[in-house]
Amino acid sequence: MRLIRERVRDLARGLVSLTVAKRAPSYRGLVPASMVASRAAHGASKKSGTNCEILLRRALRAQGLVFTVNVASLPGCPDIVFSRARLIVFCDGDFWHGRRLDARVRRLSRGHNAAYWISKIRANVRRDTKNRRTLRELGWQLLRLWESEIKADPERAAERIRRFLGKRKAKERKGR
Repeated sequence: MRLIRERVRDLARGLVSLTVAKRAPSYRGLVPASMVASRAAHGASKKSGTNCEILLRRALRAQGLVFTVNVASLPGCPDIVFSRARLIVFCDGDFWHGRRLDARVRRLSRGHNAAYWISKIRANVRRDTKNRRTLRELGWQLLRLWESEIKADPERAAERIRRFLGKRKAKERKGR
């Protein structure tokens, strides 16, 4: 604890500086306000069961569709999986997954810890691209729905998925 206090003091005096990794985001050298604050921040960032996921799942169930959620055995741990139809649905947050990336980068560049956040979001986008490529190679079809689209009209998003599933069934019947 003493080392942390000394490090914070040195930072405040300008004796040392924080370096931001250009390659991968890192919190190295940053000291949380407190362990309680740090735990609260980590806990507030949901990985699954987000509002948009819940809204979409309710709308899908209302249409009588059956699916699996958060399949950890697949790359990217997809939010919604229709195994028989080989369809995966990602409910991606606009911020974390880089919707309108160029505009987002411009806004982030004006904020605090800009290099970290830009690097973090770009790394997320690269990871998402890699996961999508791997899933396609494994024979999965993918739909990516943005958080803002789902929140604006969950029934419309569910209908889009239902139509996609209907097209897949029609193709399967033709192939028999």
